[in-house]
Amino acid sequence: MNRLNVAGALFFIAGTLILLGIVTAEATYPGYSVSQNYISDLGGATSGAIMQPAGAVLDATLVVGGLLIIGGAYALHRALDKRAFPSALPLLIALAGIGSVGVGIFNETFGIIHWLLSGLTFIAGGFAAIAAFNQQKAPLRYFSVILGITALVFAIGPYVTPAVAFLGVGGAERWAVYPIVLWLIGFGGYLMGTSSNTTSQ
Repeated sequence: MNRLNVAGALFFIAGTLILLGIVTAEATYPGYSVSQNYISDLGGATSGAIMQPAGAVLDATLVVGGLLIIGGAYALHRALDKRAFPSALPLLIALAGIGSVGVGIFNETFGIIHWLLSGLTFIAGGFAAIAAFNQQKAPLRYFSVILGITALVFAIGPYVTPAVAFLGVGGAERWAVYPIVLWLIGFGGYLMGTSSNTTSQ
């Protein structure tokens, strides 16, 4: 396996783990509403209440997934470093990974720290999907940009009345999170099938 394959495998595993971790935490949290509850509520609500095993599942998922993303970003950096025009993509992905780890460690009971880390994950992840345009071939490069823009637009969704009225705060937040996770899985699959001397066209 070359470094691109390693990065792809780590991204694919991380995205899949985070997606299934959220679903598992939702399923084990009594009375949880996908529409009216934030994803972070699963890890520990602002009130201080932590429902188990949902809390442990989500927090562990975000920490492990974030570490895998950081590892993948490093492998991608090492792969792209040999090319003529190094990309900011690995840095953006690493920042998203750092945000994920932080959100898993500092749940909602930590207040502003938690929300800043959440914002870092959304914004860095959204821009990473857009920045990956030159590292992917069509049609994935176009889907990547669409997913990135969608994530960035809905990153402020919970604070925009029309989005909340239609989707609820939880639904609006998921439109910021899931596009990043889906891109991570798709990009990971793409990189796993890429040879070391392959460039985007």
